[in-house]
Amino acid sequence: MSRLWTEFSKGLWKDLPPFKVVLGLCPTLAVTKTAYNGFGMGLAVIFVLALSNMLVSILRNVIPAKVRIACYIVVAASLVVCVELLMQAYTYPLYLQLGIFVPLIVVNCIILGRAEAFASKNPVFLSIADGLGMGVGFTFSLTLLGSIRELFGYGSWFGMNVVGSWYKPFSFMVEAPGAFVCLGLLLAGMNAFTNWQRKTRGLEAIEGPVHDCQTCGLCAKKPTI
Repeated sequence: MSRLWTEFSKGLWKDLPPFKVVLGLCPTLAVTKTAYNGFGMGLAVIFVLALSNMLVSILRNVIPAKVRIACYIVVAASLVVCVELLMQAYTYPLYLQLGIFVPLIVVNCIILGRAEAFASKNPVFLSIADGLGMGVGFTFSLTLLGSIRELFGYGSWFGMNVVGSWYKPFSFMVEAPGAFVCLGLLLAGMNAFTNWQRKTRGLEAIEGPVHDCQTCGLCAKKPTI
């Protein structure tokens, strides 16, 4: 149980996809004009990520190594089709707002990255926990970013007016540059908080991006002569 919690919880902070490992930025910036859009996209990613991790883990000893990426894409594409059909049936307005970014979940870096780095090397339940954790962290990130942009850009949250008629919307926040600025401020805040935590524990502050050697493997790839 402790191992399951470890794999699940790492996606909530340590390896938080858009902020800690900087993956999945395309939908993060494009669909977060409102909290509702971010939350909806996050739920779709949870569905695809958890099930794709599960299927890749089940089939990891069957999929040939030379075509593994193509097989991962086929698995993800099949699940995305299911998501599209469900959204068209039950949340059609949200499906229209998310647009092309729903089918683009197929090539989301998080989906392929977790399949290659984790699910293809670990048992089923650990892979599901990894996918759920990463998906929940991604959903939280998109919802947070969408909430900030919607609050400043429209004066509302999940479509409900929360600031009153006196507020003049800051329309910059719901434009493309506003997404970059908001993401940058959140990244800076999280890095500052992480460094503060390290200093309180007597550790040195992190000056640059952290590379996770456990999921990298570049050092092991030695050139053949």
